[in-house]
Amino acid sequence: MLHSFNNYSMRHFRKDLLAGIIVGVIAIPLGMAFAIASGVKPEYGIYTTIIAGILISIFGGSKYQIGGPTGAFVPVLLGVVMTYGYENLLVAGFMAGVMLLLMGVLKLGALIKFIPRPVIIGFTSGIAVIIFSGQIANFLGLSDIEKHEDFLSNMREIVIHLDSVNLYSVATAIICFFFIMVTPKFLPKIPSPLIGLLISSIAAAYFFPGQVATIASAFGQIPNSLPDFHLPQLTLEKVHLLLGPAFTIAILGAIESLLSAVVADGMTGSKHNSNRELVGQGIANIITPLFGGIAATGAIARTATNIKNGAVSPVSGVIHGLSVLLVLLLLAPYASTIPLASMAPILMAVAWNMSERKEFTRVLRTKTSDSLILFVTFTLTVFANLTIAVEVGLLLSVILFVKRMSGSLKVEQVLLDPADKKVRTTMVNGGYDCPQINLFTVEGPLFFGATQLFEQSIMSAIHYRPNVLILRMSKVPYMDTTGEAILTSIVKHFQKQDGTILFSGMQHQPTTVMKRTKLHDRIGKEHFFDHTGEAIDFALTKLNIDKCIGCKQYAFHECTELCKGNSIEKSSEKRFLVQ
Repeated sequence: MLHSFNNYSMRHFRKDLLAGIIVGVIAIPLGMAFAIASGVKPEYGIYTTIIAGILISIFGGSKYQIGGPTGAFVPVLLGVVMTYGYENLLVAGFMAGVMLLLMGVLKLGALIKFIPRPVIIGFTSGIAVIIFSGQIANFLGLSDIEKHEDFLSNMREIVIHLDSVNLYSVATAIICFFFIMVTPKFLPKIPSPLIGLLISSIAAAYFFPGQVATIASAFGQIPNSLPDFHLPQLTLEKVHLLLGPAFTIAILGAIESLLSAVVADGMTGSKHNSNRELVGQGIANIITPLFGGIAATGAIARTATNIKNGAVSPVSGVIHGLSVLLVLLLLAPYASTIPLASMAPILMAVAWNMSERKEFTRVLRTKTSDSLILFVTFTLTVFANLTIAVEVGLLLSVILFVKRMSGSLKVEQVLLDPADKKVRTTMVNGGYDCPQINLFTVEGPLFFGATQLFEQSIMSAIHYRPNVLILRMSKVPYMDTTGEAILTSIVKHFQKQDGTILFSGMQHQPTTVMKRTKLHDRIGKEHFFDHTGEAIDFALTKLNIDKCIGCKQYAFHECTELCKGNSIEKSSEKRFLVQ
């Protein structure tokens, strides 16, 4: 943050002040709405907006990041509250903060980019469905609704209680929804959720007072002060119990915050520090639960709004938090009168915007393995839970990636084309081959998923007992220990037959692996060549000339003399040019 103050001026401060106030106004209804959707009191969302918003701006790695409660956390936090209770939600949030802090200290920020895009789109769209469906009851004003952890039970609960629809609630929700949709077209600089919330709340209070459920009637009055400091009770039993939920919150927070930082980079041309961002997120999530707040992360929409309104430094994020604090201190009693039906359209709009419906449809239309990953992750997010969805999505991604990579390995027998001195697979046929020298081209990574093809191809050649086996490895960029083990087995088997195995064009990584396992020494450094032509010249010196007499294959230009029983003279051709 101190680095952001280089050349900072009063003009910059005025921009940060305006942006911070605007984002703060937007954050108030969102903070309360996300808290209610997460199964906790609305003031806890406000506390999170204030404390986490300020800390993330001070300690984070993005100049423009706005932190606070987000829709991504809703199904996770709701599940924790329903299963373990609010007190344990604070413990899980505290543990998640420690995990995020450690991730930043250990410089794991770059690893988030390895989470496949279909997995992110899948669980984001699934979360959007859960948020949207979770607000149907408040939109319709249904009474006696019991919340459940699973999607189908919640939908069944809505259907059962459809006869309790409150038309006043529906009217309130429609008014709010109308202004959310219309305001951006006519007053683009005014936060549409705030306008919708204010007008619908006023309409409900003036035209049908006492007819719709409000924050006060459902959760009690919102206090106009911050809660007291409270250290959650950490025990080994609780840590073990909440390890899974805490890890889910941490991973989700890391993904969401870094995605938001990347969006900010794209909008401003800046560059965030991913590890510092995780440290900032960790600090915020460690301290926020101590004051009753819920999990927080970078909010993409609020960060984008911050940038669009002229923010130039983290000061705008701090001002955003202070603005919410000021509203809490002065206007908390008025916030308690907000109808729940006015909050529902706000969250529905958030769900619609975060659904990534265009990306979702685009990936599905590809009808590739990514489509399957997306569909499975989305389905499990909605019908199971986010933890299972991400785990299965990642596992499926790994399996399909290994399958694709294993299919990329090619092992082909080749020979030199005398016309242009290049090796080709088409040259190998029944009437044109060398019974004593087998030449193979290997292309692609030699790892555990592809070793079976490699072993089968090479072992079938060894079965015919050639004198020399040449492996062209210039297009093998990577070899793991499984690939090395199979190669070792082939070398041992071939050497037992008194054969000679040669390598050409070995890349650095496979060579390093072979040296570390001593396979390089077993083969002998004299059997490694930079070019295929050099390997062929060496191989010709290992031929059994008696077998060459009468051979009509003529695989190499030297064969004309060898089939007559003549010795090999040094070829004048520059065969070492063959790669």
